[in-house]
Amino acid sequence: MRAATIRDGAIAVQEHPDPEPQAGELLVRVRAAGLNGPDMQQLKGRYPAPPGAPPDIPGLELAGEVVATGRGVLRFEPGDRVMALVAGGGQAELAVVHERAAMPVPDELDWITAGGVPEAFTTAHDALFTQAGLTVGERVLVHGAAGGVGMAAVQLATMAGARVTATVRDEAAREQIAALGINALEPAGFEDHGPFDVILELIGAPNLPGDVAALAERGRICVLGVGAGAKVELNLFALMAKRGRIHGSLLRPRSLEEKAAAARRVERAVLPGFASGDLSVPVTATFPLDKVAEAYERFAAGRKLGKIVLEV
Repeated sequence: MRAATIRDGAIAVQEHPDPEPQAGELLVRVRAAGLNGPDMQQLKGRYPAPPGAPPDIPGLELAGEVVATGRGVLRFEPGDRVMALVAGGGQAELAVVHERAAMPVPDELDWITAGGVPEAFTTAHDALFTQAGLTVGERVLVHGAAGGVGMAAVQLATMAGARVTATVRDEAAREQIAALGINALEPAGFEDHGPFDVILELIGAPNLPGDVAALAERGRICVLGVGAGAKVELNLFALMAKRGRIHGSLLRPRSLEEKAAAARRVERAVLPGFASGDLSVPVTATFPLDKVAEAYERFAAGRKLGKIVLEV
C-alpha cells in the first residue's frame, strides 16, 4: 500500500506492506483522513506514535470502507462505511481499526466530511461533557475556535443549550463563526467577557492567567492544546478563590477501552446532530494523498476554518 511517511523530518508518500487485521480488527480502505495538530508535532519529532501504532505513518482519524475482518468481528462486515479515531496510520490507502473504536458513517456525510469527524468531534465532546460536565445554560469559552476541534466544540455546546463565546485570531474566520450566532471575539481582552463556567483551552499557556481571571465559581478549564507554549506562571490563589479546576486531556495514548467508550458516546450524542442539521464539518481544503507535503504546509500556514483533509 501507499502511505504518508515521515522520514528525517520530511513527509512523502512511500510504499509499505499491506496491514493485516488481527482478532477483533477491521481492514479499512481509507477514503479520507483528516490532518490534526498532533500530526504536525509528529512531523517535527515532538510527538512519537504510541506503542502498537505505525511509527512513521501519521494520521489520527480516517473514514473508509471495510474490506476484510479479523477473527471474532461481530459488528461490521466488508462493504460497511466506517470512520474511526486511531493512534496512527490513518493517512494511508489501508489501515487497521479495532471494531470497538469504529463508528458507522452517517448517510448525511460524504467521505471528505466523514474523514474530518472522529478526532475533532470525539475530542470536543469528551472535553465538554465527559470531563467538564457541561450542562444546559452554562457559559462556554472556546479558544482557537476556527480549528477542527474548536469548530466542533462551538457546535456541540450550542446544540446542548450552552451560551457560547469563541476567540478567533483570523478576522475572516471570526466573521464566519459570528455568522453562526456565536459570540466571536479577538483573543486580546477575552477575560473581560466572562465569567465562564467551562473554558476549552486550545491555544496554550499564555491564555491560562486570563482563563483563571475569567472563570466563574466552580468553573472548569480543560487544556487541549499547547501550540503557543506549555509553561506558565499562575496565581493559584485566584484559582482557589473560585474553587476552580484545571485539567488536561489527550486522546491518542488512551486505552482501547477508553476510546471505545468515547466512540459509543459520540454515536449516541453526536452523530444524530448531522442528521438533524445541527452539526457540520467545515473543510478549508482537500489534497490528494500524493500531495501530502502540500497539505501539511497548508495546515502549518494557519488561517483556516475547520478541517484540512487528505483524499485517498
